[in-house]
Amino acid sequence: MSRYAIVVARFYTDLAERLVVGAKAAFAEAGVEEVDVFDVPGAFELPLAAKYAAASGRYDGVACLGAVIRGETDHYDFVCSEAARGIQAVQLETGVPCSFGVLTVATKEQALARSGGGKRDQGRAAAEAVLRMAELRTHLSRPSATAGSR
Repeated sequence: MSRYAIVVARFYTDLAERLVVGAKAAFAEAGVEEVDVFDVPGAFELPLAAKYAAASGRYDGVACLGAVIRGETDHYDFVCSEAARGIQAVQLETGVPCSFGVLTVATKEQALARSGGGKRDQGRAAAEAVLRMAELRTHLSRPSATAGSR
């Protein structure tokens, strides 16, 4: 049985909830029965939480969710960059798929448009990416796996 984790930045609580709903729906539709959700304060903390989850050996993948909305300072650039870099480093170091489901937007309206309920649902997309990469990992770890086949 597969098991997945969601690590979610709760700085924008309403957006975080919408992203989690989308991710959980995608996992449920894929038949995943076990999804654990772990909260962190903000997007900057996502890579460390993802590392804890990935290194635990309990999860087939980790969906990292959150939102960073541009403000008047350079803080936005640093948080977005380091969250993305850190999440990528975790998956490359551990081999456990970790998706970047962090909204990096200019306004709250853009975040709402990308956090579920419509055509653009970053929570769902993050879960789907993790599921696909976990499937690829499993496929390629089989001795009889051939390039490009499913």
